Amino acid sequence: MSFTYKQVLNLTSNEASIRGIEDTGEKTMNKIIIAILDSSQLFRNGLRQNLSLQQDFQMLDCDPDREPLKFIDVNPIDVTLIDIGFPISEGLELCRAITRHYPNTKVIILSSYFHDEELFEALKSGAVAYIDKRINSADLVSVIRRASRGEYPINDSVTANPAIADRVIRQFQEIASMGLIKEKIAVPLTHREIQILSYIADGGTNKQVACILGISEQTIKNHVSAILRKLNANDRAHAVALAIRNQWVGLTP
Repeated sequence: MSFTYKQVLNLTSNEASIRGIEDTGEKTMNKIIIAILDSSQLFRNGLRQNLSLQQDFQMLDCDPDREPLKFIDVNPIDVTLIDIGFPISEGLELCRAITRHYPNTKVIILSSYFHDEELFEALKSGAVAYIDKRINSADLVSVIRRASRGEYPINDSVTANPAIADRVIRQFQEIASMGLIKEKIAVPLTHREIQILSYIADGGTNKQVACILGISEQTIKNHVSAILRKLNANDRAHAVALAIRNQWVGLTP
């Protein structure tokens, strides 16, 4: 079985969040709640002051060394800006924890170095964007707004880098067809969950699958969340890869 990077994108973000949450258009009139997680108070204060100029932004900040997950648990964060270098392994682990436990919170990784290896790891961790800390204000505001709408600016970075795109394809291929990573499946999937996962494997969005099955979009979202939990999957693509490996579903040619 072979994949193109476009097919991988269909599985991870085709008009939908990789955690099964789609943009409904309802956020346009609401504040976008943004949390800055950076070890430097000076940087947090400066960035907070700068972004507070946007009328639709509500800014919060937290030292990543002070229980950031509890901070997110208490505050309904839409977008989180994470400093990847505190150190890098901890930044990536925090990103993975947020995307797994708080799927409504989109993670944007800020990097002082901005290189291919970090981009690849940021993509694997579930970040929706990977940007240079030296980005100008207008571009950062644009990335945040796109992330809040359910878009994946990180895909622009990957498609602009053929080497990274090829690496993503190869890894996805290995997971899907060879099962190199042994996963612990906590609970078997129901017939309905397998049915939904099959449609997702073919690139279906929550809205499209809901229409096909004649059920609500929210019900599809609930099923996707249950699938991710049962499979211990990080995202939709990971769940599909596991399902293909276990021959629960197949991809339509």
